[in-house]
Amino acid sequence: MNEKRAYIDRLNLCMNQIDGLYYMAARKLGIKDNTLALFYVLNDGKPHTQKEICEEWLIPRTTINTIVRENVRRGYIRLENDGHGKEKQIFLTEEGGKYAREILKSVYAAEETAMERTLEEFSPKLLTGLEAFTRYLKEAFHKELLDKEKKEQ
Repeated sequence: MNEKRAYIDRLNLCMNQIDGLYYMAARKLGIKDNTLALFYVLNDGKPHTQKEICEEWLIPRTTINTIVRENVRRGYIRLENDGHGKEKQIFLTEEGGKYAREILKSVYAAEETAMERTLEEFSPKLLTGLEAFTRYLKEAFHKELLDKEKKEQ
């Protein structure tokens, strides 16, 4: 196996384990992993649209739509027109903010502990490199696979 392939395999293993940890955390909190992701996004206090969340977090639109509708019914989320188009902005209600803080408290604590230890051992350039790899991978996936016409089988 060549060295680049070995690095890619190690990175994929790490990404899958990280995804699995968030999945297990969501289950322990009694919610779906994509619900955790939505509250994670919305907890920054900024308005977001479903389209924006789908594009940035790569969560299917139907999944986000379902989760948003469920949490509108629960009173955790409200939708508002921004006055510029048909996309509605998603906000946490006061009750939703309390709920988000409750479910994210232990997630944030675990993340901050892990990040602190990582930054003690490695440079913040680790994150800059990971962001660059993500950008390059996105470009390469589009070039090699996603933007190509389907080949006839």
